[in-house]
Amino acid sequence: MTQPEGPNGAHRAVVFDMDGVLVESEHLWERMWAKFAAARGKTWTVEQTRQVQGMSAPEWSAFLADFSAATESAVETERVVVDDMIAALDGGEIELLPGAEKMVTEVAARAPIALASSAPRRLIDAVLDRHGLIKHFTATVSSAEVPKGKPSPDVYLSAAEKLGQDSRHCLAVEDSSNGLRAAAAAGMTVVAIPNSDYPPAEDALAGASYIATDLDDVRARLVSALPEPVGS
Repeated sequence: MTQPEGPNGAHRAVVFDMDGVLVESEHLWERMWAKFAAARGKTWTVEQTRQVQGMSAPEWSAFLADFSAATESAVETERVVVDDMIAALDGGEIELLPGAEKMVTEVAARAPIALASSAPRRLIDAVLDRHGLIKHFTATVSSAEVPKGKPSPDVYLSAAEKLGQDSRHCLAVEDSSNGLRAAAAAGMTVVAIPNSDYPPAEDALAGASYIATDLDDVRARLVSALPEPVGS
């Protein structure tokens, strides 16, 4: 059910990406994809990473299995890579980005928030649980749970639906080309936090209403666009 309009206008909820927005993990995905390919005699480069960024786990695992000429199925390929990512999380390699915890906490005090991530469900849950953020999220969606991954808007539309909001009344925070395209295609007001290691394409950035310099900048932008916290 759609919620009534808030005092600050049309912005009633916020949807965050995870990789590159809440945690530093894009380089780890690339490392695990390259590791899988190398074990099968193939050389994975940044070009392949750009191709799969934003894809759902079923999509990138099929691409990786095909690229690597793997004997494993796409499902088994995904399991191997995600096992490596969970091991990296357990080893302390998937840390929150500076300002992420404060951003999530302050924004969640003003409006319901959701996660719309290309990561598979078990990694989303593990990351949010390890860093104590799960309690702030009203909903979380993996692109594996919708028909198409980013740049399709499906994962963002699903997140808005789970929040009970029209997607046009949601703010979205994204760092990658396909993520920015997905959020814009869903009709959300997009705040970009460009990934310095994998800079988004100009056409993707063009769909953002604001380009932030860091997460403190993102937080300030979101807070200014949302109602005051209850009881303030």
